[in-house]
Amino acid sequence: MNNELIISSHSNEVIIALLNEKRLIELHKEKSNSGFSVGDLYFGRVRKVIQGLNAAFVDIGYEKDAFLHYLDLGPNFKSLNKFIKSVTFNKNNSLSIENVVFDPEIPKTGKISHVLAQNNNIMVQVVKEPISTKGPRLTSEISLAGRFIVLIPFSDKISISQRIKNQDERIRLKKLIQSIKPNNFGVIVRTAAENKKVAELDMDLKDLVNKWNLAIKSISSATPPHRVFSELDRTSTILRDILNASFNSIQVDNQTMYDVVLKYIKTIAPEKRDIVKLYKGKEPIFEFFGVEKQIKNAFGRIVNLKGGAYIIIEHTEALHVVDVNSGHRINSEHNQEANALEVNLDAATEIARQLRLRDLGGIIVVDFIDLRSPTNKKLLYLRLRDEMKNDRAKHNILPPSKFGLVQITRQRVRTETSINTVEKCPACDGTGEIKASITFVDDIESDIKYIFDELNQKHLHLEVHPIIYAYLKKLQWNWYFKFKKWIKIKSSKSCHLLECRFFDKNDDEIKL
Repeated sequence: MNNELIISSHSNEVIIALLNEKRLIELHKEKSNSGFSVGDLYFGRVRKVIQGLNAAFVDIGYEKDAFLHYLDLGPNFKSLNKFIKSVTFNKNNSLSIENVVFDPEIPKTGKISHVLAQNNNIMVQVVKEPISTKGPRLTSEISLAGRFIVLIPFSDKISISQRIKNQDERIRLKKLIQSIKPNNFGVIVRTAAENKKVAELDMDLKDLVNKWNLAIKSISSATPPHRVFSELDRTSTILRDILNASFNSIQVDNQTMYDVVLKYIKTIAPEKRDIVKLYKGKEPIFEFFGVEKQIKNAFGRIVNLKGGAYIIIEHTEALHVVDVNSGHRINSEHNQEANALEVNLDAATEIARQLRLRDLGGIIVVDFIDLRSPTNKKLLYLRLRDEMKNDRAKHNILPPSKFGLVQITRQRVRTETSINTVEKCPACDGTGEIKASITFVDDIESDIKYIFDELNQKHLHLEVHPIIYAYLKKLQWNWYFKFKKWIKIKSSKSCHLLECRFFDKNDDEIKL
């Protein structure tokens, strides 16, 4: 298996492409100013406890309060909370949990109002980044991921990755971890730990314990909301999670990013440092390695399969829907059932790739071509399940229903990756109608009011056509007195005459 990582670094964004046998299977985008990443630890303050939801909203510094459900507190929340209180009041000078006596575990069917109250200070971890208008999703069951293990404070359990099948190796790893694990720390042994020596695992464990201690030390002098530990950036996280012997090339087009990647590789896998290479070609790195063309072909609404078949991917508010079509692909040597099975098996392979590539999450419903044979339905289910084995996101696949639909749930922790591959008419936005110019300014002011009042944005700038820009500049002070905020206006030749785009402080476009 030949795996390559192509990294394109710009001033405000890093794009990472993972290729398997020259075929694009994952695409990640990371903005340099992004915050609230999965894995970050925060010292937050409870803003509201909602008994009807059995959840609390916590201020961790994001414009929208983060969501913490009772079931995400973890069984030893009382012990964690008591320890954090002792740290903030300087009663715990050692900052160590190894000698802490655990309080009784909280019941799974309990009420959040029994353990949390408004204005309580708590330690939480981001498990889902802000998506759309929702704030981050939190947990108090802290876990710190390393290359070989995951460290879980306030736990004593040792778990071994299910992907490690050898029973003798599982027993060896469990005994080894028991001999080096500090008291009151749980450990999950990752797949990458298979056949590793005790020195490598011990180094990884000590590094994670040190990170935990630094986070606790930071809390002792912090005032919420405060980030006490930041997860690795997306590039380093990907390297940590997927780097293995099958990688033979990591290409980077930026000297600074090259130095960062090389330094990290030397830390986690010094024997692989020679695979990191600095790309110096004149052609953009994605075009040179054929990634750009694959992106344009893979991210459209319609994705073509070999032989004329294709799939259609639609997104709704509630779920993603995938429709499989045979197109003009017909093999005269096969009957209808055999043709349908052949198309479905190819579609299953591509759908598994698309889920990883677009990072689709939530509920996915796939409408395969109808199959009558139970044996063929089972073959299709097994193919889809096998193709998704390498997907690191938690997922669950149900066998085909009576209607021939396959239902998939896939963990969603980040906003899905989206690439525009089609263009709408710049004047009518694909509707065939143009907005009346007489109401244009009124519509802009209405949108500004909605963004400030309903979306709680603090900073805003507009991009408009140069002719409109000249007119709106005269209204800038009027808007300042009306909305009590300064609104920047930029001229953009890419905007059509009656188009106005809204952007937040991170230069992310606000969709209305």
